[in-house]
Amino acid sequence: MTGPESEEPQLRRAVCPGSFDPITNGHLDIIARASRLYDVVHVTVMINQAKKGLFSVDERIDLIRRATAEYGNVQVESFHGLLVDFCKQRDIPAIVKGLRAVSDFDYELQMAQMNNGLSGIETLFIPTSPTYSFLSSSLVKEVAAWGGDVSHLVPPFVLEELTKRLGTE
Repeated sequence: MTGPESEEPQLRRAVCPGSFDPITNGHLDIIARASRLYDVVHVTVMINQAKKGLFSVDERIDLIRRATAEYGNVQVESFHGLLVDFCKQRDIPAIVKGLRAVSDFDYELQMAQMNNGLSGIETLFIPTSPTYSFLSSSLVKEVAAWGGDVSHLVPPFVLEELTKRLGTE
């Protein structure tokens, strides 16, 4: 058979990039929402050699895989380089980003315009749930380092790894 009937349907694919050091419930909210909109969601730990993370890239990938195990359409990996190159290599036409505040929008809009200019890849912004509008990995690490309760901000196994790493058990 030839023609459109024989072709496999094109999967709708998107990427959710970030450092995820560590993954938070805010990240998971965006990933869950993206997984309902797309057939395949690539959660990509972007590697920045200039930044020393609390968790190694492999540890972050493991935590993300555990946190997203319930979604059958999420793939987790890392990438070093431009996000648009990751997208081109995997034929991903869309980037999904969460927006917490207007300050996020200013930066993310510039990035979206640059990515689109470089490659034609679209960026879709999902407003964060009000529950997580203040949340960042940096804030979680800072509060946890001082012994604050972040149990409502990260999955339980992430909390366990975070407290071990910070020595705040």
